[in-house]
Order: sequence, then C-alpha cells, then structure tokens
Amino acid sequence: MGERILILGANGQIGSELAAALRLKFGADNVITSDIREPRERADQEIFELVNVLDKERVKHLFEQYQPTQVYLLAAMLSATGEQYPQKAWDLNMNGLLNVLDLAVELGTKKIFWPSSIAVFGPHSPKVDTPQYCVMDPNSIYGISKLAGERLCEYYHKRYGLDIRSIRYPGIISWKTEPGGGTTDYAVHIYFEALRKGAYTSFLSEETELPMLYMQDAVRGTLALMDAPAEKLSIRSSYNLAGMSFTPKDISEEIQKILPNFEISYTESDPRQAIADSWPKRINDDYARQDWGWAPSFDLEAMTKDMIENLKSTI
Repeated sequence: MGERILILGANGQIGSELAAALRLKFGADNVITSDIREPRERADQEIFELVNVLDKERVKHLFEQYQPTQVYLLAAMLSATGEQYPQKAWDLNMNGLLNVLDLAVELGTKKIFWPSSIAVFGPHSPKVDTPQYCVMDPNSIYGISKLAGERLCEYYHKRYGLDIRSIRYPGIISWKTEPGGGTTDYAVHIYFEALRKGAYTSFLSEETELPMLYMQDAVRGTLALMDAPAEKLSIRSSYNLAGMSFTPKDISEEIQKILPNFEISYTESDPRQAIADSWPKRINDDYARQDWGWAPSFDLEAMTKDMIENLKSTI
C-alpha cells in the first residue's frame, strides 16, 4: 500500500504550499486536504473536505474514510491573533492536537506531523544560538500552547509508540500567501507593500532580529523530516530549524537594492513587539543537521530576489 496523506488546516500559509508539494510527490489521488472553510481556489484534482479539528467525530470519519498513512495537523491560531482570543487559541491548538493524537493511536496511523514554533522560547531563553534544550518560558498563549503540545507529542511517542514528528518553525516567508496573524508576518507583508505602495510601516523596531525561513526551504525540510528513518530521529518533541536571521532594517536595505525608492517607517508600542522581544534572534539547529541532514538553501539576498520576481507577476 502506498502513502495516503490527510492535511488538516490546509488553507493556511504552510498548508497550501505543503499540499502542492505532497500532491507532486504522492499524486493528487493520495492527498486529501481539509479546513474549516473552502479554499479560495482548488488545485486540479484536489480532494477537499470541510472539517473543524475540534469536531472529533467528523475528524474520525475522515480517518476512517480515507485511512491516511500520514496526517499533517496544521490547524492553529497564530501568535498575534491568539493574544486577541486566548481561550479560543488554547482550545484550537490543544484540543485539536489531542483529537488527532488520540485518533492516530486508536486507528493506527503510521506518521503524524505537527508544527511547533520558536514561540516556545521566552524571555529567559538564550537569544543567540538558541539551543535545542534550554529554559523555555513562553509568554504568549500561542507559545504556551505550542510548548504544551511538544510535551504531548513526546508523551504519545513514549507511551503509545506514535511516530510523530515536528519542527519548531521560525517565521515563514512566502510570495504565494499573504500574512496570517503571526508576529513574524511583517517579513511577508513588507514585500507585498514594497510592490503595491513603495513603502511599509513596520510594527517591529528596526533592530528586532528574528529567525526566518523561506517557504521552499520550509517545505523541503518538512518532507525531509517525514522521509527520515525513525531510528535516526533523536527528538520527539520538536526540532529546532534555522534558515536566516535579520531585522526590518536588514530586509528593507535588501529590498532597496532592487527597488531603490522603497521607504520604511516604524510604529511604536505595538503589542507584537513584546512578543518578538521574548523570542530568539538566532537558532541552533545542530540536531536537525545531524539527524536528517538539514541545510537551508536560501539566504536573505536570494530570498528577496525570488520574492520580488514572483510578486511582480502576481500583484
């Protein structure tokens, strides 16, 4: 029997591009996408189902109907939105995960992917070269739920032998999807606004350095982790993954090399600044490199060129 993939929360930034890569790899007939709303556009031959991950019976029906060998649980409320609706964020991020973990154990699903985030780190975590194991004291509901989720994933692996795999994503940048409520989303929005308006007002200060990852690398890294032999994996909570780190000033200067008239300004007292200040500046991902051969392909310069080239044809 070949692989059959179920993606829960497929309409988001990562889900939409991961789904395309999985269809290319396994065939459209073997990839089932789902979300709480219909996608804006369906891909050719896309199999799509409406589902709320909090509706356990509906999710169970999809498991039984399609019998997936791999499930990607991407449904979540992100950091900035979560601060507006903390109880809803906790409910979605935690109970959605528990539903999928329980069903995977009950129905014998072979592999689960669940994304964590650099939001699991907090004010007392090392900011530079943040290691896999360190103090983790997140101060956003998103980060708190992701840290709790990591502990659940490791618990279900040890207790039930569930093959669950995870990445602590940094900020993800893509030209295909507009910002979706994350603190790092300025690094997506700035490119869109550079081409639309020639200017951008950043809600983060010019020297706020954060780890980022270009979408092509994020998808490639995710598939590589899922392809890795189980015996090679030493982390069953979530792997640190790094691509590049930069500030709003850095990214604006890179954009100005291509669009010389681009201008950036900064706001003060945005609540997202406090979230960003608690996160790492640069991540150490030695475990991912050693265990499954991770290495990024894009730096800031290469990403900026690719972003602007692609956006010029879409905006």
